[in-house]
Amino acid sequence: MKIRYKPALEKLMSTHGSTMLGHFGQDDPWQTLIATILSARSRDETTEVVARNLFRSYPNCKRLASAPVRTIEKLVRKTGFYKTKARRIIQVSKLLLQRHNGEVPMEMDLLLDLPGVGRKTASCVLVYAFGKSAIPVDTHVHRISNRLGWVKTKTPEKTEAALREIIAEEDWLAINDLFVFHGKNICKPVRPLCSICSIEKHCAKIIGSR
Repeated sequence: MKIRYKPALEKLMSTHGSTMLGHFGQDDPWQTLIATILSARSRDETTEVVARNLFRSYPNCKRLASAPVRTIEKLVRKTGFYKTKARRIIQVSKLLLQRHNGEVPMEMDLLLDLPGVGRKTASCVLVYAFGKSAIPVDTHVHRISNRLGWVKTKTPEKTEAALREIIAEEDWLAINDLFVFHGKNICKPVRPLCSICSIEKHCAKIIGSR
């Protein structure tokens, strides 16, 4: 199926800002990885503040790998599920030192081999840390892709596969940042603000897709 997605993407590019992971940029892939892990089931605004505070005390992989779990639990508490997240980011840092000399790998399969790193997290690292082509699909990307009528899928995994088929690889990098920003501010899960949506004319308005 041929989808005319370009006009919508171009409009979003002209009207939207960057998201939490976009703020970190490509300066430190390790920080992007840790911030992405912390972002699970947490508001981006909270995650960004917590992550930056964490990195002030533990600025690199080696420092965090040897950090006391209790200390890290206190630092990441506000992101929720803090006990699991504290243990996970310490464990990931240790494994990066053991397997990759403290460097974050640039390959999907090696990222997926890290504990707690699924396709969405791995794709976020590839996109935001390395500028490599991938489509991270979170709840916003899944919801908006279906609402626009670009895909008709039930799970994020199926949405990723479907988007790979209809979106040119040169545009993959933009999808997550644009849709996350749009989903948080305009195309909300409940009561989307269609009247002020910049891409309303491109939308199939399948509002039941959440």
